[in-house]
Amino acid sequence: MNITNLNPDTDIGASSWLVELDEHRLLLDSGMHPKRDGRDGLPLFAKAGNNDVDAIVISHCHHDHVGSLPVALRHFPKAHVLMSELSYFIIERVLHNSVNVMTRQRDELGIREYPLYTHDEVDDIAARFQAFKYNREVEWASFNKMRAGFTSPTLEFFDAGHTLGSAGVMVRGKKETLFFTGDVCFHDQTILRAARFEDVKADVLIMETTRGNRAVPKDFTREKEIERLVAAIHNALKRKGSVLIPAFALGRTQEILAMLALLMREGKLKPQPIYIGGLGRVFTEIYDLEAHRTHRQHTNLQLNQALNLVVLEKGQSENMKLTGGKIFVITAGMMSENTAAHNLAMRMAGDEKQAIFFVGYADPSTPGGRLKAAKQGETFVFSPSAGRITRKCEIQDFDLTAHANREDLLDFVGQVSPRAILLGHGDDDSRAWFEEQIRSRHPKIKIIQPQPGKAVQV
Repeated sequence: MNITNLNPDTDIGASSWLVELDEHRLLLDSGMHPKRDGRDGLPLFAKAGNNDVDAIVISHCHHDHVGSLPVALRHFPKAHVLMSELSYFIIERVLHNSVNVMTRQRDELGIREYPLYTHDEVDDIAARFQAFKYNREVEWASFNKMRAGFTSPTLEFFDAGHTLGSAGVMVRGKKETLFFTGDVCFHDQTILRAARFEDVKADVLIMETTRGNRAVPKDFTREKEIERLVAAIHNALKRKGSVLIPAFALGRTQEILAMLALLMREGKLKPQPIYIGGLGRVFTEIYDLEAHRTHRQHTNLQLNQALNLVVLEKGQSENMKLTGGKIFVITAGMMSENTAAHNLAMRMAGDEKQAIFFVGYADPSTPGGRLKAAKQGETFVFSPSAGRITRKCEIQDFDLTAHANREDLLDFVGQVSPRAILLGHGDDDSRAWFEEQIRSRHPKIKIIQPQPGKAVQV
């Protein structure tokens, strides 16, 4: 088995792995690097060589896992695309939104390479998408080998509990097995239940390491964290300020909306309108429509019915009044430029009545990461378009992650008991922590931190 890490960097970037097994080639994910512009953000498809791949498997529909799929299919024109049935309902909307974002960035930021693909191209490739239920073993390479006696490798999707449709992927060859975690969550969230990886065993494990640099405090519970957030919202509204919760449109937005709906139902928060973005509304509707297919809590909770959701119109975030205690749950989670979250934060940062509450990861190099790190009264460069701003508002960070905590992932390594493990999708210090801990607990496991574009034999 040969595996090549096609992420152009060693950090949380463009998730993409080339797996060569039993004379077949499989691409696991086809993401875009969130901190790189233009073609620099693409996976290193050229490092995959001139041969085609049999199939491309998508673990879930976040941009860093699926955002370069149309480009991948240009490189690998014979490949078909496999995903969970829940991802199937989402993927085209994600890719069309990416075209819109890239087109806007071309016009506003002058990135001439954008868009890297078009709406027509997304429509054209959709016929190559195939959807499968969790825990169903399917062939992925049989169309290339039709000779008598040939046995095709198979794969199986396992519910990863990270976001709607997220999956870990088991790949089974003639003699060897590989498991790819994708992004995984081993604890229940507000809507989604924890990953169902209970029986996974494999010879080789490719594992995310996102939270390897973050220890969980001994007295931490998700319930306590929600209580802390409720108290912070009450305090902000009491002083007539508004609350901004920046959140990714797919997954984080729906989890926060469900939490707010339940808190209002229980009388812990006063019912009031919740302002959201257009893409967040689209995915919220899909969460409602696909509730019956999803391994989730509160199966009868319909977010569009339980909440008074108000979609911000274009330009409204720049002009609306911020007094009177409004609550915003707005894309984008890292406050990238030319988004409503960025524009609201720029307006709120200098007002001590306002509050911005982070509920997920914000890369330090993004506007959200810089604001999160700023001290009270500090003046700093928020973004190139906003320039320097002074932080006077309240800022708090709440650990409501959709990623597995590092101790749970470490336990999972013991369960899988692989002969080799490849560490990816994490910063240098995160991967270093996992390598040290795995080496201590499981000295017989071969640990690999594959460099970009370098094939390794396992």
